[in-house]
Amino acid sequence: MSTRSRAVLLGAVAVTAALSLSACGKGGTSGGGGNTNFVTGNNGIDTVPVSKRTAAPDLSGKTIDGKSVDVADYKGQVVVINVWGSWCSPCREEAQYFAKVSKAYEGKGVRFVGINTRDTSTTPAVEFEKAHGITYPSLYDPTGKLMLRFKKGTLNPQLIPSTLIIDRHGKVAARALEALDDTTLLKMLKPVVAEK
Repeated sequence: MSTRSRAVLLGAVAVTAALSLSACGKGGTSGGGGNTNFVTGNNGIDTVPVSKRTAAPDLSGKTIDGKSVDVADYKGQVVVINVWGSWCSPCREEAQYFAKVSKAYEGKGVRFVGINTRDTSTTPAVEFEKAHGITYPSLYDPTGKLMLRFKKGTLNPQLIPSTLIIDRHGKVAARALEALDDTTLLKMLKPVVAEK
């Protein structure tokens, strides 16, 4: 086994361990250390001032229903990213609120994209979306590769579920590391939608 293959394997093991430890969390603290330029609110939402935001990484690939999605195509719109798994009970709790808010913002310059992770096949993910009325696309990311694209020290999805709001310029504006209801989701979303 080459050094590169060994490094990739060790990285994958580390990600799996981290996801196992942090998966399906309720609440938590924000990580990053150092000068991360984000502020943790007392409501569990981290936000970044417009001038300090960093670009979202490439979030593209196949969806759970076999189509292709590239979040970069939504530049000029606000994008809500929800990281979830069909096996995650807090994800099941919040799904109804994401379905409700996504429908309320349909055609209003806001796109919703899920990232389904740690499901070993797309079958339970598709069933989950049908059962909860989710109509927006979800990228299929069984090993967490999309989550690893976020740079350390940025607003990255560290738990399952996690929610990110990406502004119209493709930069990460806010993050929550817990299950959300419609009220909390709107507290994250409305300020970014109001930005010009």
